[in-house]
Amino acid sequence: MNARKKLKVEWQPITASKEVINGFRGKTEVIIPAELESTTVQMEKMAEYAKKPAQQLRKDGDPEAAFAKAAQILERTYTAPFLAHNCMEPMNYFAHVTDEKALLIGPHQALGWIEPTLSKILNLPPDKIEIQMSRMGGGFGLRAYGHFITEAALISRRMKAPIKLVYSREDDMTYGIYRPMYTATYRAALDANKNLIAFHVKGGGIPEHPIHANRFPAGAVDHYLAEGWAIPSNITIGAFRAPRSNFNAAAEQSFLDELAELMGKDPIDFRLELLQRAKENPVGKNNEYDADRYAGVLKLVREKSGWNNMEHKKYSRGVAAYFCHNSYAAHVVDVVKKEGQPYVERVFSAIDCGVVINPDAAANMVQGAVVDGIGNAFFGGLIHKEGVSEQNNFNRYRMIRHKEAPKKIDVHFVQNDIDPTGLGEPPFPPVFAAVANALYKNTGKRFYHQPFIKEWNEKTDKT
Repeated sequence: MNARKKLKVEWQPITASKEVINGFRGKTEVIIPAELESTTVQMEKMAEYAKKPAQQLRKDGDPEAAFAKAAQILERTYTAPFLAHNCMEPMNYFAHVTDEKALLIGPHQALGWIEPTLSKILNLPPDKIEIQMSRMGGGFGLRAYGHFITEAALISRRMKAPIKLVYSREDDMTYGIYRPMYTATYRAALDANKNLIAFHVKGGGIPEHPIHANRFPAGAVDHYLAEGWAIPSNITIGAFRAPRSNFNAAAEQSFLDELAELMGKDPIDFRLELLQRAKENPVGKNNEYDADRYAGVLKLVREKSGWNNMEHKKYSRGVAAYFCHNSYAAHVVDVVKKEGQPYVERVFSAIDCGVVINPDAAANMVQGAVVDGIGNAFFGGLIHKEGVSEQNNFNRYRMIRHKEAPKKIDVHFVQNDIDPTGLGEPPFPPVFAAVANALYKNTGKRFYHQPFIKEWNEKTDKT
C-alpha cells in the first residue's frame, strides 16, 4: 500500500461505448457515456427525464381517463442517492496460483459465478481451481461480484507466490459497486367520495429504474399505470441488499401512507382494504404477490405492536410492508426525539418467509436488516464530483452508530407450512418507509428525499 501511494498515474478520457453485461436479469446491452459525472448534474438530468415519455411497464384499465375525471389528485416525488455497501470487512482474498492449479480462500457470495471467469483468465480447467469460503464481515450484494478475487488470482500468478489482497477502505468506497441513484413520482386519483380510482407510478434512475410493475398495489386498482426510464452512466452499479426493492418500497409505502391520510383512513386498514380487493377481485393476471400472505404480516404486526393502543402514545409510530424475494415483511417503528435528533427506539417486525428452520438465526437476520435499513434511511448517501466520490471513508460517509440502534427489535414470524423463502433481503426495504412515516408523525411534515437526517434538520430548523 505504501508503494502504491508513490505511483503517479496519468489518466486518459474514455470514449462512449456499448457493452453486453451478463447480470442478474440475463444479458443486457448498456451504454457507457464518456463523461466525468457529478451528482448535481445527475439530479438535473433526472428531473428532465422525469418529464419525458417513459417505457410502459404495465397498464390496467384506462388510467388517463380516470385521472382526467378525478375530483382530487395526489402527486408526490421521492429520491434516493447512490449508496456504498461499506461492509465492515473491506474486500479481501487469498490466492495461490501456479501453472498447474489455483487455491483461493476468502469471503464471497456467489462462487458459482466466479469459477468460469477464473477458469478463463487463468487458463485452467475448473477441476484445477479450488475455492474455499470463509466467513464474511458483511456482503450485502457486493461480494456477489468477483473483481477482487480475479485481481488476487492475477497478482499471485504474476508474483509466482501465494498472496493476500486487502482493499483499503478508500479502495472499497471509491471503486463501486454502488446502489443506483433513483427517483419516482406517484400519483393517485380520487373520486368525489375519496375513493381510489386510479394509480400511476413513473420511476427512473441512474443507470436503471427501480419499478417492479406487477407488485402491490398493482392488481388492487381498476386503473393502473407503471412506467420506467433510465439514464446511462459509467458509474459502476450492482446488487445492494434487495436490489431496486430497497427504494421502491421506500417510495411506495410512504406514498400509500399519505394517500391513506388524505382518504381519512388508518394506514394499515387502507392497505388491508386494497389487499382484500386484490384477493377477491384482482385486476390483471401477472400480480406477483399473494394477497393473503401480504395481509397476514400486516395483521400480525398490528397485533404485536398494539398499533392503536393508547399506551404507545408517547411514540411517533410509522408502518410499512412489502413483498420481495418471495417473502413478506411488515414493520412498525417507534420514534422519539433524543438530544434533538430522531431516534428509533423500538421496532416490531412481522415476517412470512414460510417454514422457519432456525428461529434464532432468522430473528437475527431480521434485526440486522432493521438496523441496516434505519442507518441507510437516515444517513446513507454518496456524492460524485467530476467522476470522483466525495466520500471515501467513514469520516465522510455516515453510518449508524451502536447508540443509535433500537433498544428493542421484536420479531414475529407467521406460522405456516409453506416452503422456506428469502430472508436476507425482504425485511430490509420496508424499513425506510416505516421510518419516513414515523418522522411525519413526529414533525407533521412528510419526508421525500433520502437521507432523511438532512431533511429532518431542514424541517426542524424551520419550525
